[in-house]
Amino acid sequence: MEFQSDDLLLVTGATGLVGSHVVQRARELGIRTRALVRESSDKQLLNEWGVELVYGDLSDHESHVRAVEGVTAFVHCAAKVGDWGPIDEYRRINLLGTGSLLKAAKANGTLKRVVHISSLGVYEARDHHGTDESSPISLSGIDGYTLTKAESEQLVRDHIDKDGLPGTILRPGFIYGPRDRTVLPRILEKLRTQQFKFLGSGQTLLNNTYVGNLVDAIFLALAQDDKIGEVFNVTDGALVTKRHFIGTIASLAGYPTPTKNVPLGVAKVLAKLMESTWLMLDKQEAPILNSARIKFLGLNLDFSIEKAKRELGYEPKVDFDTGMMAAIGWCRDAGLLTSQE
Repeated sequence: MEFQSDDLLLVTGATGLVGSHVVQRARELGIRTRALVRESSDKQLLNEWGVELVYGDLSDHESHVRAVEGVTAFVHCAAKVGDWGPIDEYRRINLLGTGSLLKAAKANGTLKRVVHISSLGVYEARDHHGTDESSPISLSGIDGYTLTKAESEQLVRDHIDKDGLPGTILRPGFIYGPRDRTVLPRILEKLRTQQFKFLGSGQTLLNNTYVGNLVDAIFLALAQDDKIGEVFNVTDGALVTKRHFIGTIASLAGYPTPTKNVPLGVAKVLAKLMESTWLMLDKQEAPILNSARIKFLGLNLDFSIEKAKRELGYEPKVDFDTGMMAAIGWCRDAGLLTSQE
């Protein structure tokens, strides 16, 4: 679709990493934008950008009805993220919340385009070497997040196939960039306190996806009506090893580059033991090692983006080193870097 003055874009997760950048790009393009936000969230940037706010969250259907009123385009970024916790809680937000939003949008009758932000985590948790969109998603999952992201993607697919939802699905990898208040700060803390260890050699590839590159893909998907029903992997294209990833963060933050490693086989055994113990003890915090962290730091996560390049015209503009420099610069400005102990 080509946005006109009477079009209205709804963005969920607008105070988060991806959603905030989608909103920023939309306002730069002069697109009328609405955001579904929690009343307790930090709305300073959204107010500065002149975004219309609807208060609610993914578990509040009444707020979904208000949010979709008059909306012609919808980018669904919001999700419960993490690698630990009851599956039912992830399902309530990621699956049932998505279903509620789609139900409200369909009933409204004005919707022209939807872009659903899924994840490369929907693929089977194994080594990947150029895996493309022809590979099936895994509905077994290794944690509540990956399972319910796969379930919610399947739900969106059902709405596309059965109800004519004008949707496109994007699967980004590890998303990084300015305004990341979750994963990158945790990595920085591990590096600052010299607690970080590589799992295996550290030479396996990461599915790195700079937030600005992902936003490019989102707006390409919004613009192309003939891509309704399609699914696209999205990464930076040029992937980096785990050692390069961690070493770059450490160098930019001024922390020592870690050198210690745990053999991957040993890490997998320890992860299984820890997960079983943590579940038995009903611990709320994730163990130091679990299946999600084994995947993130140990497995080879190389996914093909040739379909996105060929059919969307997607070309990643920001490479990893440049993107991570921007991300660490933002962390420094936001006061998230502290001196080494």
